[in-house]
Amino acid sequence: MKVAFIVRPNLYDIAGGDTVQIDQTAKKLRELGVEVDILLSNAVISHQQYDVLNFFHITRSAAILLQTKNTDKPILVSTIHCPYGDYDKHSGFNWRSLFALMSEDAKDYFRTISRWIRGREGLPISYIFTGQRHSIQKVLKKAKIILPNSMSELNRIKERYACQTPYAIITNGINPEKFEYDTNTPKDEKLVISVGRIEKRKNQLNIIRALNNTDYKLVLIGAATPTQQSYYQQCVDAAGPNVQLLNRIPHEDMVKYYQLAKVHVLASWFETTGLSSLEAAIMRCNLVITDKGDTRDYFGDDAFYCAPENPDSIRKAVDLAAKAPINEDLANKILTEHTWKKAAQQTLAAYKSIL
Repeated sequence: MKVAFIVRPNLYDIAGGDTVQIDQTAKKLRELGVEVDILLSNAVISHQQYDVLNFFHITRSAAILLQTKNTDKPILVSTIHCPYGDYDKHSGFNWRSLFALMSEDAKDYFRTISRWIRGREGLPISYIFTGQRHSIQKVLKKAKIILPNSMSELNRIKERYACQTPYAIITNGINPEKFEYDTNTPKDEKLVISVGRIEKRKNQLNIIRALNNTDYKLVLIGAATPTQQSYYQQCVDAAGPNVQLLNRIPHEDMVKYYQLAKVHVLASWFETTGLSSLEAAIMRCNLVITDKGDTRDYFGDDAFYCAPENPDSIRKAVDLAAKAPINEDLANKILTEHTWKKAAQQTLAAYKSIL
C-alpha cells in the first residue's frame, strides 16, 4: 500500500503538534509495511501512484478541493479541527475585537484568502464565492472517511457541518521509548514547566501572569512562532525573576525538565489534545490543562483544569497539582492507549476499510 500524506506548506517552517503527529504516524506506518510520502499541499502531486490520499487539517478546505478536483483516488481527512478559541474576545479593545465577532469559518476564510494573495497556497476560484463553511462540507462529502483525534472533535465537526461521513477515531500519542522515567529522581514541587510553541493560542502570557513573583520557578520551553514575535516579546517583558523562557531545546534536555518538574501547564485557548501534556504525564508530571477543547477525552478526571482567561484559575490549579500525589494511573493509561504505534494501527485499519 502506498499513501500520500498531503500537509500544510509550512509544516516544517512553523512546526507544531501536527508536525509531530504527521511525522510519527508516517514513521510507524512504515514500520507496518506501508509506503508513506509526506507532500506539501501547494506542490504538484501525481495522484495515480498512490492508493490513498490522506489530507490533514479540515480547515485547509480550499487546498484540499484544489488537490482533489481531478482525482479518483480515495480521500481521507485527518481533521485536526482546532479552532483558535476565545483569545480574540479577551485581547482588549482593538482590531482583534472586531475579529472576535466573526465565526471561526469566517476567520479561516480570510486566512485562506491571505495565504492565496501572498502566494503561499492555491485555491479553486470557486472558493472565493463558496466560502469556508460550504467548502468544508464539500470536502466532507468527498472524503471516504475522516480521522478525528477524539469523539469530542468528531461531535464538533458533526454539529458545525452536519457531517455524516464515516469516521475512525485515531489517537494522538507518544513514543514511550523516548521518555524514560527515573523513579529514583525526586520531583521538585516548585518547578512548573510549560512545553509548547510560544504563541497566543498557547496562552503563555497568562501563565506568566498567574505565577509571576511566586515561589514557583516557571520554565517555558518552546520557540516563538515566527509570525508572533510581538507576543513573544510581551511574554519576555512580563516575566518576573522566577520565570525563564527557553527556546527549542534538545530532546534529552527537555526530558530532564519533565523528569524534575512536579507540574506541567498547558493553559491554551483551545487544545485538541496537547501532545506535551501526554509526554509530561508519562514523566509523572501532574497536569494543569485548559478546559477548552477536547482535553477531557484524553485526561478525564486525571488532570487539574483551568480557565485560560483567568490567571487566578491557572494559579489555583497549579497549587492543587503541586500538592497532589503523582498520578501513576494516568501514566499507565497513556502508555497503553495513546502511543504512535497505536495511532498507526488505527490508521492502517481505516485505510483497509475503504480499499
